[in-house]
Amino acid sequence: MQYMALIYGDEERWSAFSEEERKEVKGRYRALAGEAQAAGVMAGGDELALTRDATTVRVRGHETLVTDGPYAELKEALGGYFLFECDTLDEALDWAARIPAAEHGAVEVRPVFVDPAEPQL
Repeated sequence: MQYMALIYGDEERWSAFSEEERKEVKGRYRALAGEAQAAGVMAGGDELALTRDATTVRVRGHETLVTDGPYAELKEALGGYFLFECDTLDEALDWAARIPAAEHGAVEVRPVFVDPAEPQL
């Protein structure tokens, strides 16, 4: 089963890191991704651009509304994700606990929805 680990953190805190601190944290992310690939559980993942680069789309009636920035003001913004292929939720939670942002932000883990009525690829 696939589990999405959504990584939330404080963008202001990240922006306050020195270049050396950012390199150290990014190295930890690369190491985790390599370990997850070697273990056969890495199905995907990426860092997202800052929320200031986001665009929000809403459709109300027949009108499409496009707004620069995130939907709401957030203390912890979605900054990236890992997609793990694990046998159990506990295994996915073990991998999520190794994500560096779990130490200062939050990592939300959710199973990827599988509709039993739809054929799987």
